[in-house]
Amino acid sequence: MELETAEGDLWREYGENPTEEQKEKIVKRYLPLIKYVVGRMALSAPPGLDYEDLLSFGVFGLLDAVNRFDLSKGFSFQTFAVPRIRGAVLDELRKYDWISRTGREKLQKLNRAIERVLQEKGGLHDEWVMREMGVDEKIYKETLELASRSYIVSLDEVIALEDGDVSFEGILADNDEESVASDLENQDDARRIMDALAQLPEREMQVISFYYYEGLTLKEIGRILGVTESRVSQIHGKAIAGLKALLVRQA
Repeated sequence: MELETAEGDLWREYGENPTEEQKEKIVKRYLPLIKYVVGRMALSAPPGLDYEDLLSFGVFGLLDAVNRFDLSKGFSFQTFAVPRIRGAVLDELRKYDWISRTGREKLQKLNRAIERVLQEKGGLHDEWVMREMGVDEKIYKETLELASRSYIVSLDEVIALEDGDVSFEGILADNDEESVASDLENQDDARRIMDALAQLPEREMQVISFYYYEGLTLKEIGRILGVTESRVSQIHGKAIAGLKALLVRQA
């Protein structure tokens, strides 16, 4: 409660005296939030960028959140800022072609294979997908890890609506019609994802739940499941590819 009071006092001071100095105090206070968000996104920096660049992208989102936050709405700044930091990082990453053409071809092959396996067998055993792709185990695992890093970009935006760090009120804080319509559509997407999640194998569901809903890192999930971080990344990639295929079938 003391922390909440301190946070409220900081924002009230800024509201009464919105100087650059007061704004700088707020930004400094919440800089660790950027590391938290970027760390949770499980993204590898594309060629030409590094981890510090990803953090700098998050600063854009933090500044946007500071400029737009309204304490009177009744929700915390963290709730309001998380999706904006995440969105700023993703916006900047989209400017970089961070997956090679070969990588994209592998992902397309994985997508098609999973869609066919789901349609024909109703399940996602690794052997079935590998056979459908026509690749060995090494290439298959490499493709799953690539999927884990790439698919998270789109899913992380949608799943944020159901994330414990984010509330619908925080996301719907901007009341212009275009924003509200877009957010309602995202809520519908989140519900579709929940329906698709129920169709995944138990291990894939566990990884998605641990990662997106309980806020664990891939390494922490690995310790719980008794597997390596790399293996968790592969399970995550397979789960996301499976979700993508299931959502295509729902459309």
